[in-house]
Amino acid sequence: MSGFADIYGYDTIKEHLQNAVVMDKVSHAYVFSGNLGAGKKMLAKIFAKTLQCEEGGKEPCNHCHSCVQAESNNQPDIIWVRHEKPGSIGVDDIRDQLVADIQIKPYSSRYKIYIIDEAEKLTVQAQNALLKTIEEPPAYGIVILLSKNADIFLQTILSRCVVLDLKPLSDSLVENYIKDHISCGDYERKFAAKFARGCIGRAISILESDEFSQLKNQVVSMVKNAKDMTSVEIMDSVKKAGEFKLVIDDYLDLLNVWFRDVLIFKSTADTNLIIFSDEISSIRNQAELVSYEGLQDILDSIDKVKVRLQANVNFDLTMELLIMAIKENL
Repeated sequence: MSGFADIYGYDTIKEHLQNAVVMDKVSHAYVFSGNLGAGKKMLAKIFAKTLQCEEGGKEPCNHCHSCVQAESNNQPDIIWVRHEKPGSIGVDDIRDQLVADIQIKPYSSRYKIYIIDEAEKLTVQAQNALLKTIEEPPAYGIVILLSKNADIFLQTILSRCVVLDLKPLSDSLVENYIKDHISCGDYERKFAAKFARGCIGRAISILESDEFSQLKNQVVSMVKNAKDMTSVEIMDSVKKAGEFKLVIDDYLDLLNVWFRDVLIFKSTADTNLIIFSDEISSIRNQAELVSYEGLQDILDSIDKVKVRLQANVNFDLTMELLIMAIKENL
């Protein structure tokens, strides 16, 4: 059973939501904005559970009938809006699951709460369908939009919502969470905390995902061998990178972190600042070999790849050019 006290960080946001509950000043529409793994779903779930709690406090009691239902995702008046298509949330999804349904009074609670995850996928038509409900909601209706990027919403939507931005947490706070909740070694904890970029959920997935571990091993193998790669080996590395196409941002972020480690070590020789701390020998060797200009060229090349892939440029060709740029500068 969980409550606001179980959420690490975001003290101002938690205080705002709890005050809204206690003072009976709850908005009819919210946007929780934050990166993947920032904790938007957990915050929405706890806020909704608190609103429906039969004891009416600023924390869910976790033992009333409503709280027990909410914890198991079976509270009939907390509705998670689903969507059929993976790439978008269409107008029919919103009309059927929210616009029409919100006209029916709550089944057993004070409020009827609709939570839309990945709300950045709402089409313009779906947003327009949602707008009228947000403009003239029934007294019991609350809509919570969870999004990686609030900027994609129509201004007419944003102007009617309370927007709460879940900014990245400090590395130390993420590390403390890992220490309190996950059993792992010091290196794994520190690496996950630094690479997670302030998102506890991302840190958890780094530690618990076999795919991320395989991805990391592939990236490390490539950068350690890039200097002496033949054309055939480069194409093999491109093929292996293609196996991680769905998480290519993580692949590129790992590359970025590696070469920033090399740059930092070249500048400071301080091993305490290195994220890939179990690869100090290779980091040191590359720092001695590569010029500052070469390292900057590699980092610029990684940034360009992100832009090109977002523009749907040929994947294999883009990755081949990146690995060749790394090889040439090493």
